[in-house]
Amino acid sequence: MADSKLYDLLGVSRNASEVEIKKAYRKLAKEFHPDKNPEAGDKFKEISFAYEVLSDPKKRSTYDRVGLKGLQEGAHEGHGFSSDDLFSQIFGGGLFGMGMGPGMRGRRRHRGEDTVHTLKVSLEDLYNGKTSKLQLSKNVICTTCGGKGGRAGTTHTCRTCAGCGFKVTYRQLGPGMTQQLQSRCPTCSGEGEVIHEKDRCVACRGKKVVNETKILEVHVDKGMKESQKIYFRGEGDQQPDVEPGDVIIVLQQKPHDKFQRTNDDLVMTHALSLTEALCGFEMTLKHLDGRDLVIKHPPGQVIKPGDVKGIENEGMPQYRNPFERGNLYIKFDVLFPSNNFANEVTLKELEKLLPPRPTFHIPQGEHVEEVDLNEYDPNDRSSGGSGRQEAYASDDDEYGPGSGGIQCAHQ
Repeated sequence: MADSKLYDLLGVSRNASEVEIKKAYRKLAKEFHPDKNPEAGDKFKEISFAYEVLSDPKKRSTYDRVGLKGLQEGAHEGHGFSSDDLFSQIFGGGLFGMGMGPGMRGRRRHRGEDTVHTLKVSLEDLYNGKTSKLQLSKNVICTTCGGKGGRAGTTHTCRTCAGCGFKVTYRQLGPGMTQQLQSRCPTCSGEGEVIHEKDRCVACRGKKVVNETKILEVHVDKGMKESQKIYFRGEGDQQPDVEPGDVIIVLQQKPHDKFQRTNDDLVMTHALSLTEALCGFEMTLKHLDGRDLVIKHPPGQVIKPGDVKGIENEGMPQYRNPFERGNLYIKFDVLFPSNNFANEVTLKELEKLLPPRPTFHIPQGEHVEEVDLNEYDPNDRSSGGSGRQEAYASDDDEYGPGSGGIQCAHQ
């Protein structure tokens, strides 16, 4: 015999049209709404659920075909909606005493949330690899009671939420407008079950889980990068009938005082004196693995400020292919000597060694003016053109307010 319970709730026939179903629901909703009839909350839930199913063509078709039990068991999942969405989101799975109560929770295990931790590592750690020990505090299922919270047979369905784990309340927003609010049940803390104090497990005190400290060994492989994640599958908090989530370690690189990383390349800045930039240099560079790299640059090959030179295969090792490395790039700054670093005779001798000056001819004529070249300070706005401003100001004062110049007559 076809299931007709939802139609009976709304008081319509199985052949009722959408208009008839909607009209019947509105009439019953006014009669059993919690604002008008506070004791009819469960009845209102059932009416709302019936309308939710019958007003949706797909859900109604599935209900007509497999009935309420088929809906609950997930026979409709191939039709575009989920049994978890249908029961859990609307009523937490509890309907007509057939909901997802304690007896049915094992049918489909939900997955717990992941736990995310950051691990600070140095650039040396990412270059050489490292194993770190991380101490975590997590919930595990109580071994004393096996995650039941008490002795067998002492668990009871929560009367406050009827086993669904949450309470539904309604708030009047305006005439004919009501907001449905859902909150975790305070009596059972969202478990749907309660255990009397005397029957609770002495180890977990009825919580079904106990806190445990665990040490995880985190292997940071060579070539790993900033924000890369390391997964520990199933090491998250445990709950009965819930699949544990993962522990996710997110690498956070600490700033380095010498090197900057760009993918698999390393970049650094090195300052040279003018003599080194013109006449060559030798330098020693301490690498991330402790090696000393001796770098030489021949005389005569001039290094200009901002020049970048590269050393192949001295960058970061590639992740999971550590024998292949990126490159090391050095950006050079050139430090010039201070003013008056040599006397006039020495400067003449130095000029003979440097490339010749460009030829310069002073232009002739009455429009040629020689000016002074001063130090520029971008923060000093008062010096530029002050003399000329004063000159113009004296001209303006001659005809400005209070001057003896020509003024307009007032009528």
